[in-house]
Amino acid sequence: MLTMLLMYIKAFAVGGLFCLIGEILILKTKLTPARILVCYITAGVILSAVGLYGPIAQFAGAGATVPLTGFGHALAQGAIRAVQETGLLGAFTGGLTATAGGIAAAIFFGFLAALCFKPKPKT
Repeated sequence: MLTMLLMYIKAFAVGGLFCLIGEILILKTKLTPARILVCYITAGVILSAVGLYGPIAQFAGAGATVPLTGFGHALAQGAIRAVQETGLLGAFTGGLTATAGGIAAAIFFGFLAALCFKPKPKT
């Protein structure tokens, strides 16, 4: 029970820190939310490539793997694994292979949301 509570606290703290950084970027810079999202994915790729994101993900669990930095980490790890297995071509295919399930789920649930709700154009 106590270990599960500690796991929840670590996930909440690290995930909350990512949200705090994003909020500060929104409030204190002129970056658009879309650019911040791209920065988060790129940061996840870079931190993963230099070996720093793996320990963060092990420590925080879902607090580090669910945010967009976790998506960048998954892309980088998939590309690294594919390069080791198939060579240079894996750099282009590995990231998409590793994240295909998440991408497919996002498309599927986005489609379901579009069916359930009436989208309106911005005015």
